[in-house]
Amino acid sequence: MTSPDIAARRALGACAALMVGALTLTACGGSANANSGKGDGKGGGSSKSSSATIAISAKDGSTSASINSTGVKVSGGKLTDVRMTVAGSGQAVAGEMSANGASWKPEEQLERGTKYQISATAKDAEGRTAAANSIFTTVTTANSFIGTYTPDAGTTVGVGMPVSFTFDKAISDRKDVQSHITVTSSGGQKVVGHWFGAQRLDFRPEEYWKAGSKVTMKIDLDGVEGADGVYGVQKKTVTFTVGRAQVSTVDVNTQTMTVVRDGSTLKSIPISSGSPQHTTYNGQMVISEKFRQTRMNSQTVGLGGEYDIPDVPDAMRLTTSGTFIHGNYWYNKGNPPFGREGTSHGCVGLADAQGAQGDTPAHWFFDNSLVGDVVIVKNSPDKTVSPDNGLNGWNMAWSEWVAGSAV
Repeated sequence: MTSPDIAARRALGACAALMVGALTLTACGGSANANSGKGDGKGGGSSKSSSATIAISAKDGSTSASINSTGVKVSGGKLTDVRMTVAGSGQAVAGEMSANGASWKPEEQLERGTKYQISATAKDAEGRTAAANSIFTTVTTANSFIGTYTPDAGTTVGVGMPVSFTFDKAISDRKDVQSHITVTSSGGQKVVGHWFGAQRLDFRPEEYWKAGSKVTMKIDLDGVEGADGVYGVQKKTVTFTVGRAQVSTVDVNTQTMTVVRDGSTLKSIPISSGSPQHTTYNGQMVISEKFRQTRMNSQTVGLGGEYDIPDVPDAMRLTTSGTFIHGNYWYNKGNPPFGREGTSHGCVGLADAQGAQGDTPAHWFFDNSLVGDVVIVKNSPDKTVSPDNGLNGWNMAWSEWVAGSAV
């Protein structure tokens, strides 16, 4: 028979063993972010922690990490090694360490909807090591939005060129999105944004841009919630230059176009506007694209099979709906001569040669025009072009434009 004292001692021994096991499990556990201010775990008796504290911007387990600002920073020490990989495949992600060893970031923008892993180590001034890890997923395409914008960085544009964003998803929090895009001009002009529906945001000053000015667009949409559960991913600064001031006026009554640059008339050119059946829009229209040659097919603008010209020369787009100012080599050179009457399907035609070759009015105008130049049409029997049909917000009164701002 076992005595009560012996039984009690055995029970205590069993409890002690269980406690040791529990402590061992606890010591081996912890999150992937475990860290950071702990020592290197080696024996030797010292329990003093490293002064280095590592911070990985993408938290362990997060599912909507930034594709732009994900990185590693350390305080109280220097980073000694940072390794970033695509989780699963192990593909390395190249990165750049700061000169002082205080931070690290990927060299290129991360992919959306991708799982990554970061492992980082650092040492403090006394050589004690700290470590941190994070496994995370970047924001997905379904849960993010981007804005396609014009003009591009580094370009030189005409005085009528607005800054125009088209978002790939509907924006419900327009105020927050607009407030994270700022457009400024070296000319000191006040620039205001205007929403055309839920996916387009344009910026312009009250009058045309001042010639020669620099325009800077700062996009700080990374992490901005544009709609419920949908976040921006863009963060960049874009600068473009406004060139000389060129505005060309088409008078449908006289079938002529007068080209004025910096206040002086360069040339008066015969044109052919829309026919009585297919009139040309009135209003201020901005050149948005240039094509030395392009195909024009009437079916793409809802006119059936009236024409299909594969090599329209010196063509420049004025509206999204299909209005161009372009060369015309197929016009009747007999009676009446070019510039006497409107014969087009709504475009503005200039005399040209097939192949966009030769010293023609259309070729000259193409070579002397910039994306962003303004073409004004007047005295047409048609209506004024809609402000959102192309980059044509100049056809809206300033008070109405400002009323369409969300900030």
